[in-house]
Amino acid sequence: MAKAIIIGAGIGGIATAIRLARKGYQVDLFEANDYIGGKLSTFRLGDYRFDAGPSLFTMPQFVDELFELCGERPEEFFQYKRKDIACTYYWEDGVRLTAYGDTTKFVQEVEQKLGVSSAKLNRYLTRAKKKFDRTRALFLERSLHKWNTFLRKETLVGIARYFSFEIDSTLNQVNQKQLAEPHLVQFYNRFATYNGSNPYKTPGMMTLVQHLEQFYGTYIPHKGMGEISKSLCELAKRQGVQVYLNQRVDKIVIENKTAVGVVANDKMHRADLIVSNMDVVPTYRKLLPDQMQPEKILSQERSSSAVIFYWGIGKSFPQLDLHNIFFSDDYKAEFDAIFKTKTFFEDPTVYVNITSKDVPTDAPSGKENWFVMVNAPHDTGQDWKELSIALRKWVIQKLNRALEVDIAPLIEEEWIMTPDVIEARTQSYLGALYGASSNNKMAAFMRHPNFSKQLTNLYFCGGSVHPGGGIPLCLLSAKIVADLTPIP
Repeated sequence: MAKAIIIGAGIGGIATAIRLARKGYQVDLFEANDYIGGKLSTFRLGDYRFDAGPSLFTMPQFVDELFELCGERPEEFFQYKRKDIACTYYWEDGVRLTAYGDTTKFVQEVEQKLGVSSAKLNRYLTRAKKKFDRTRALFLERSLHKWNTFLRKETLVGIARYFSFEIDSTLNQVNQKQLAEPHLVQFYNRFATYNGSNPYKTPGMMTLVQHLEQFYGTYIPHKGMGEISKSLCELAKRQGVQVYLNQRVDKIVIENKTAVGVVANDKMHRADLIVSNMDVVPTYRKLLPDQMQPEKILSQERSSSAVIFYWGIGKSFPQLDLHNIFFSDDYKAEFDAIFKTKTFFEDPTVYVNITSKDVPTDAPSGKENWFVMVNAPHDTGQDWKELSIALRKWVIQKLNRALEVDIAPLIEEEWIMTPDVIEARTQSYLGALYGASSNNKMAAFMRHPNFSKQLTNLYFCGGSVHPGGGIPLCLLSAKIVADLTPIP
């Protein structure tokens, strides 16, 4: 039986393992850590459980699809529910906006709270949907680096409508032109952070990102986000995938321009194909140092990172929901700090995720587990200990103002994740959460392909390559890789 080795048990690697096993490969999955999931993992602080990384779950059909591919009923192994409220937003001027999952209800909320007509917002949402529908085949579902993708009818139609994608304008310019109202512009600018980019630089085509959340909805697994990785890893094992923890791959072995195996813990493991779910930069720098390096791709500007405060809070806040955003009063200054001066703005936007709202066992009764995230620059050698001390003070001050309570005495447990820690734990180059940023109009075409153009039998999946970061795109990268690999 033909053998495949996958490097990294992140969500993309696990999904690729499942698909290759179903295709007929014997699959070995090597993970350097003593846990699976990569960023999508869990841990405990005292009596509180936390999801370490991604906290937003959209497009669950891509998870269900993997169970169905294996002839299983997904609801028997992985349960989740749709949220009626996607997120609650807070501004310093007292404005509060509830982003309802139901579009009609949300449009009414915007009209009532912000005075933006339903007709104007519906036009905006319709344009975003058209962009997604016209580009999904090209940018999301197939390799962007194979000529047959461009020769498909739907791709040619999409290219013919180039100007409707608003690539030559920034996301902020599009939002200013189509919406104008400052709160709503900031609301939709925020979606640039879903791929670690700057709304004042990323192209206007990125309005399609918010379409995914509004149209498909937001969800929460019954046992928290870590259950996505756990349930899929168990599925992989049922398909015969061998999962090896504490197995750091040190080298991809190349013979005659063909990937033939890996060296892990000083032992050679041969295979018919290799898939790296590791960030593409360290894949080349550490595992393929003697091979030609695609410098133009590897040297692209990195995406933003994050500083995350994991707090066990000794109080319940009924006014908060699963997802909560407390906006900066000067969004432009915040992104200038992140991407230009590589530091923090004193009035940062703060995201608070509280899974115990929906998973009561995540915190003791009457208490909550807070995942408090601030967008951060990637790691360029900053003193993260000093910066996180200052940031912690600003975050607490902001939350105190919004919630009219002193948060600090309520913090019973605490751990802080900074960009350097993210890199050490996940091999994400410079701690960037999404690989390269999307701060120019050619960014989608500049992401590394899902296969090597120089080396046979070498493939790539995960958030640092095509089609991008985030759970849905990582799962799509696995599908693209499986479609590219030969039938064993």
